[in-house]
Amino acid sequence: CLETLGLRDDLKYHLWDTFEQTLSAASLRKYLKLLPDFDDIEAEDKALDLAEAYPSLGGAINFLIEWPAQDRAAKTVLSRAADLNGDSYHTLTKAADALEADHPLAATLMRRAMVQDTLDGGKSKRYRYAARHLAECQSADAAIEDYGDFPTHVAFVKSLRDKHGRKYGFWSLVDE
Repeated sequence: CLETLGLRDDLKYHLWDTFEQTLSAASLRKYLKLLPDFDDIEAEDKALDLAEAYPSLGGAINFLIEWPAQDRAAKTVLSRAADLNGDSYHTLTKAADALEADHPLAATLMRRAMVQDTLDGGKSKRYRYAARHLAECQSADAAIEDYGDFPTHVAFVKSLRDKHGRKYGFWSLVDE
């Protein structure tokens, strides 16, 4: 309606506001198309900065993967790893798969969050998935040159065994 009425500034404001509230890629794309050349590059950078800081970490990761801005998605995962919700397995699985080749540490942290959520919550129906995620972490271990402040794969598995050693259903899948 705003476009039809010729209210271009109001339309730009509405699209940007919608993006800020929801991380709507469609709104951002429309907004960027309304900007003059080169202003769109600056606006896209501002939008990606906003997405990295978005309160919903799952929403931020999902947007950055879909945009695509894999480098920024990985950066967001690394900087906000403690806030990963392992129960968001659809978002995290898709993002981990997308980041695995170029950002194995970020992919590993998301998979670890899902493993921990499964074991901490005693979600035995998810043990098979958690065992697969742990195997994917093992596979990525060789590609990770520096874990930084995060535990190595061996240390992570040891901490899982120490905390959840009696979850025989899970460990039987891991040790197959």
